[in-house]
Amino acid sequence: MSQNLTLARPYARAAFALAREAGRTADWSQALAFSARVAADPQVQSVLGHPRLTGADAVALVAIDGADESVQRFLTLLADNRRLALLPEIAGLFEELRADADRVVKAKVTSASDLPAAELESIKAALVRRFGRQVEIETAVDASLIGGAVIDAGEVVIDGSLKGKLSRLQTALAG
Repeated sequence: MSQNLTLARPYARAAFALAREAGRTADWSQALAFSARVAADPQVQSVLGHPRLTGADAVALVAIDGADESVQRFLTLLADNRRLALLPEIAGLFEELRADADRVVKAKVTSASDLPAAELESIKAALVRRFGRQVEIETAVDASLIGGAVIDAGEVVIDGSLKGKLSRLQTALAG
């Protein structure tokens, strides 16, 4: 596990607890996503690392306009602890916590070509049955798969691609 994720986890949990308690997880999600995009910018990273940058200036740099007071305080805490650079990891972990609390599984379906809507709905229905949760699907195309698809749903990866099948067959024949 990366050190950044280890450092970011308690902040993400604290942010999620604050957001959930206030019933504002969607607002926090939007604010953290914006701040994470800003903090991930290479030019912003160099500025955030500058020793003469004040915490207030750093917060003003990364905060979304009209951010909730609790979000501002959270960003100030990060700035005071020199942890604003962790915002991308914090935002990602926050989204995982939110999805888990909302009982949503996020799945990425990568196929060799665009899949018809009916096929995506069929995959989604199968995943709903398997996980017993709501499923959000993101799609991607990777022609190197040759055919079929790879479904990545967090800890579960289902490789139904022709490339994967060929690889498994080569391994079996070589063994």
